[in-house]
Amino acid sequence: MSSKTKIVVLRMKEIIYTGIFVGLAILLVTLCLIMFRPKKDTAGSEAASYIPGVYSASLNLGNQDVNVQVAVDANRISSVFLVPLSEAVTTMYPLMQPTLDELADQIVTTQSLENLTYSSQSRYTSAALLKAIQTALDKAKIQ
Repeated sequence: MSSKTKIVVLRMKEIIYTGIFVGLAILLVTLCLIMFRPKKDTAGSEAASYIPGVYSASLNLGNQDVNVQVAVDANRISSVFLVPLSEAVTTMYPLMQPTLDELADQIVTTQSLENLTYSSQSRYTSAALLKAIQTALDKAKIQ
């Protein structure tokens, strides 16, 4: 009778290392699941609430003041426009009206000031207009 008994000797150091690596693997998988799980879209589900009306914010262009006006309904942005756009402003700032028209179309369509696209030629004009539009919308929001 030949019995082939095998004796396995485990060293305590190997058991500890294995336990540490298994613990780190579980921690890594848990962190990945937490970080990459789909998030609930709270911003999209809640429509912004506005007090209906026309709200304006002043935009200082050199020695000229131009008002950016935003018309809103109870829960949507209706239109965005400049008042008064004089000949002097149109001549000195030729990108002002086309940039506002481009931004206004996107804002009315998306109902948001985020993720708007504009050309690199009008980035400063767009930034100034967006800041004024945001100021006007802040006045319109229900607190």
